[in-house]
Amino acid sequence: MLQCTAVTLLPPDAVSRLLAPGVNGPDDPEPYVLCELGEHDGTHTDPHTEHAAYLRPGRTPDSPALWFFWAGSGPERTHRAEPAPWCPAVLRRLDSGLVRRCALFDHHSPSHSWDVTDPLGDLIAERLVSGDSPKGDPSP
Repeated sequence: MLQCTAVTLLPPDAVSRLLAPGVNGPDDPEPYVLCELGEHDGTHTDPHTEHAAYLRPGRTPDSPALWFFWAGSGPERTHRAEPAPWCPAVLRRLDSGLVRRCALFDHHSPSHSWDVTDPLGDLIAERLVSGDSPKGDPSP
């Protein structure tokens, strides 16, 4: 399943929380967030579809992480930033021994993180690993 393409601007209060003293967050958080869920029904047409973006981890790997949730757009947009527990789902591959936890919050809309693909993100990561620089980039 492809990743949802909804994007939104973080409100100043959410950015302030990320910059608060003692918070293990980025020094300069991005002002925009992208929904990390798989495509959901009515993604861009239903004002009640809730999107979600991961903001920062909890104090321990198992403690709730801070997520930003929003629905709608423009003046009708509603949003909230709150800690949410992790999804308990685990993917186990018996042939390879791979064990992978879902990287989304508990009770998220279907699908789990391992079923969500981001073709643009994959392409960028592939180019970074191979050492290719994007066209127009003057770096060697």
